[in-house]
Amino acid sequence: MPATNELPSATAVGVPLAVLDLASVASDATPREALLRSTELARSVEALGYGRFWVAEHHTMPAVASSAPEVLLAHVATATTTIRVGSAGVMLPNHPPLMVAERFGMLEALHPGRIDLGIGRAPGTDQRTAGALRRAEGVIDGPAFVDEVQELARWFTGDFPAGHPYAGLAAVPGGARPPFWLLGSSGFSAQVAAVLGQRFSFAYHFAPDHLLPALTLYRERFSPSDDLDAPYASMGVSVICAETDEEASRLARVPALAMVRMARNERLPVPTLEEAEAAELDPREEAFAAHRLSTYVIGAPDRVVAELAELVRRTDVQELVLTGLFSDPEAQRRSYALVARAAGLSPIPT
Repeated sequence: MPATNELPSATAVGVPLAVLDLASVASDATPREALLRSTELARSVEALGYGRFWVAEHHTMPAVASSAPEVLLAHVATATTTIRVGSAGVMLPNHPPLMVAERFGMLEALHPGRIDLGIGRAPGTDQRTAGALRRAEGVIDGPAFVDEVQELARWFTGDFPAGHPYAGLAAVPGGARPPFWLLGSSGFSAQVAAVLGQRFSFAYHFAPDHLLPALTLYRERFSPSDDLDAPYASMGVSVICAETDEEASRLARVPALAMVRMARNERLPVPTLEEAEAAELDPREEAFAAHRLSTYVIGAPDRVVAELAELVRRTDVQELVLTGLFSDPEAQRRSYALVARAAGLSPIPT
């Protein structure tokens, strides 16, 4: 498969735009409301012209309802018609590869040509919960993780070599395999994607210092595969856009307080804007929040699009995956709408 853009490009940014959502649970909402809000967001960004809608796997986090991406994706795919939907990611150490192949084979069978399978190697939670999730003692990492990814690919076709313990077996539904994306925030994930000849998506939104080294490793060590003949990379970036820089900065108080709470080891839902504005942070916490927000792109539409375009220029990625923490669903949808219009996305006729 040639490494060309699969999605229409945003004119002012230069690459296609996608969306990553966590089905965030605000303190004034329930997990059910968060999941329905995520579905409505998918419909909204599809109409705006975004090319993908991804959801992430997290566990035992009161602020995140997307603990089972494949279940949420099935609902989102049914509620939409054209946008690609996928995982960012399925945390492979938590699942037997056969089960992942069955679930995503079923999604691909039900929604052909619209499913992405993003794979991560972190547990998506704390160590205690990771222990409850894992089917074996210890972390599946290094060469073992590469083996798991390769096994996952083989389950779709059943092409295990003679003598392999699973020879003669295949996942059902199997057959057509969704495109693989290797997700990561380090050079290790970049090298795995390169060695296996798969797409790579870097989590710039929480690991900015490793971005350029990881992309360089991926491109230098890429080995063509049946899936891809050249490197194809995207990056996640947090965005808060509003009509004015001042309003965007105000909305950014929500992720600021959420990050401070995480640093305090407080397991709480996402604060409302009113809670965030009323919260009193000491100078050290304010500095911590400012540092964590330094990876966010925050501002009015023209400012946001200019910064996104500069990120593309510096990194030469082929797609941007926009995310961002909001407690107000209207502010979230408005943020994506403002970026879409300023970036020149083509709305889908209704």
